[in-house]
Amino acid sequence: MNTKGIKSNTNREYKDSVFTTLFNTPEKMLELYNAINKTAYTDRSKITVRTLTDVLYKAQKNDIAFTYDDKVVILIEHQSTINKNMPLRLLMYVARTYEEIVQLKPIYHKAIIEIPTPEIIVLYNGKEDYPLETTLKLSDAFKQKQDNYCLNLDVKVININYDKENNLLSECLTLKQYSYFVDKIRKLIDSGYNRDEAIQKSVEDCVNKNILKDFLIKHGTEVCNMLYAEYDIEEALKVREKEGKEEGKLETKIEGVKKALIRGKLTIGEIAEDIDLPLDIVKGIAKNMNINAN
Repeated sequence: MNTKGIKSNTNREYKDSVFTTLFNTPEKMLELYNAINKTAYTDRSKITVRTLTDVLYKAQKNDIAFTYDDKVVILIEHQSTINKNMPLRLLMYVARTYEEIVQLKPIYHKAIIEIPTPEIIVLYNGKEDYPLETTLKLSDAFKQKQDNYCLNLDVKVININYDKENNLLSECLTLKQYSYFVDKIRKLIDSGYNRDEAIQKSVEDCVNKNILKDFLIKHGTEVCNMLYAEYDIEEALKVREKEGKEEGKLETKIEGVKKALIRGKLTIGEIAEDIDLPLDIVKGIAKNMNINAN
């Protein structure tokens, strides 16, 4: 397999992630589920894939969703950034999944309709330090806090970074190899390789070491392009976060100027120097507040 010369492509065609593509078969779903829950299910025919899809673009809207023997519905999301809104997102996903499962069943009849028990998990492998395992709760987002809620949703978050050596990785070979693959890319980037070179070199290295070999040989070009898209999105989110922080700092400084102007104990120049804003900006704020800017 030759990955050299593959150019970045972030088209809709590559909207799905390497993770979802890797675990997109009943066999891999069962391997991952058994590892997470310490079960030993073997009957792949009992798995029904429930992953939501974007009809227009034929891309997956969530990462992995399936039922096993119609008794359990499992939603697994893969995240490279800490997202405290995951309980809310997953609430929407599981509601839509139940809607598809129930479909035209008589939900308005008196007899209870049995539905699969939910199990909701996030697998995290971002750079930010995070516990091996924790729980995010939907109730953390509620504006009004109370002892009991009529609705809640708990999301188990498992850190699968290769250097964390989570026991889960030893239970699921595919997940361990995927974690190594991502770790290899990051280390190459940190050592000075550009993104494209790091991805291509990591693919070749893993194939040579028999790590995800069959998958990478079969999907080599797709894998590279999906990773280009993933890294582009990751960088865009970092820029957006940085811009948000900078905007927040500016708003804080402006509020500081307004309070100082109202107190009237400092000159315009002293306020500008104290709050670290250009003099003309402080003068403009003073003018808008009808305060003498001399």
